[in-house]
Amino acid sequence: MRFTNKVVLVTGGASGIGKVSAYLFAAEGAHVVIADWNQAEGQRAADELNEQYGDMKGLPRAIAIQTDVSHEQAVQALIAQTLQVYGKLDILFNNAAVICPKPLEEIDAQSFDQLYAVNVKGVYLMIKHAIPHLRAVQGSVVNMASLNGLIGQKHNPIYAATKGALIALTKSLALDYAQSGVRVNCVCPAGVMTPLLDEWTKQQPNPAEAVQSLHAMHPLGRPASSEEVAQAVLFLASNQAAFMTGVALPVDGGASLGY
Repeated sequence: MRFTNKVVLVTGGASGIGKVSAYLFAAEGAHVVIADWNQAEGQRAADELNEQYGDMKGLPRAIAIQTDVSHEQAVQALIAQTLQVYGKLDILFNNAAVICPKPLEEIDAQSFDQLYAVNVKGVYLMIKHAIPHLRAVQGSVVNMASLNGLIGQKHNPIYAATKGALIALTKSLALDYAQSGVRVNCVCPAGVMTPLLDEWTKQQPNPAEAVQSLHAMHPLGRPASSEEVAQAVLFLASNQAAFMTGVALPVDGGASLGY
């Protein structure tokens, strides 16, 4: 198993790609910290993992910690609790994100600020406080970006801008941390059947048409499943990708060929 005795921290780990990734990491031997603003759902996911896989070396297979990644004190407390329970941190998966699918002139300043606070500032804060511990073990960071950040998307400009910023941050930090042996990569999905995408389709003028368009924009004929994207996350986090850093990996069913 690729992650035996590794400690993995997943933000936004209570649902969608984050939750599926947490399950896959645990299935491959990891201890998993599920960080999410939704404490009830995060705890439910941790309980399921502990029930399925049990303790390992006297430590719980998973714990849940309520966290708002946009607040520095919350992030500091998250890292401190992770270290208190497990004593180290090997892998950070920055997955938490929010979306606001509207034309730019319909997006108010508060929504703009929230998007950057979670999608960009949250990643900055997580890496800022995790990096000393990742350096100690030559660990790995995987950020959840988006195909939107590579090529843009109609009626979703600020979300796309946050993901473009995240891709640039990933590449810059890959350079900064390479000599420490810490790899930094990101995954760039197109459509993925998650609660976030479901929210997006419901906010469109014609939700049924939006769903049909989602299928049509992927040459493989459908959006990805959460597991298909999570498998790419695990690959980048693992030693199978030991010579990969600064990569923005499209997982898009061919959507970038004619998005």
